[in-house]
Amino acid sequence: MSETKTNVLVVEDEPSIGQGLCDVLVFRGHRVVWAKDGREALELLNQARPDLVLLDLMLPHVDGYAVCKHIRAQAVPCGIIMLTAKGAEEDILRGFECGADDYVTKPFSVSQLLARVDAVLGRNRKQKSEAISVAELTLRPEQGRLEGASGAMEVSAREIAILKLLLSEPDRIVSRRVLLREAWGMNNVDGLETRTVDVHMAKLRKKVAELSSWTILAVRGQGYRLTKGGDHD
Repeated sequence: MSETKTNVLVVEDEPSIGQGLCDVLVFRGHRVVWAKDGREALELLNQARPDLVLLDLMLPHVDGYAVCKHIRAQAVPCGIIMLTAKGAEEDILRGFECGADDYVTKPFSVSQLLARVDAVLGRNRKQKSEAISVAELTLRPEQGRLEGASGAMEVSAREIAILKLLLSEPDRIVSRRVLLREAWGMNNVDGLETRTVDVHMAKLRKKVAELSSWTILAVRGQGYRLTKGGDHD
């Protein structure tokens, strides 16, 4: 059972799957709200105040990609796990680009889903801490915000985890393996996971560059490092 009750918004249009998810999550001690399509999910978002969203991608009215984008645009401080029957890499990467934290491909086992739920919730709890600053860059995990000399931008839970690694030691190379372990909760690297890192880093690089004189450099065959914009490998 969960030690601390969390709010979970289940967005699933298939009745049997939706009811099954709600039953399992309630048994695990979570508070659950069930939206049966994308439009209802958007309407229930403020009421549900979710710590986690289990989000089907193929939904009536408003699809899961649009719901995910809306949640991130509103800076709702929650984890998002995509539930998808699509296993194609491009579909999964599109979900990550919209701001999802993880995915589970249907059909999935209850134990697999709960492991993903616990991992995402655990990362989000760890990310709620004091601000971290390096020169003009300040990360505020509680607010989900990155501040710089030219303003501020919202950052996702995944981006917060990555920024914590990069800001802890500027100019130190953070390997892909460390990123996958600390920001994704994964220990094994395969082609999809590696590509996923690239997608997230490209988005985060743009944010950092727009806010400050810092940049995130890819170090071939090693990983990434945060450095001043004028420095190059």
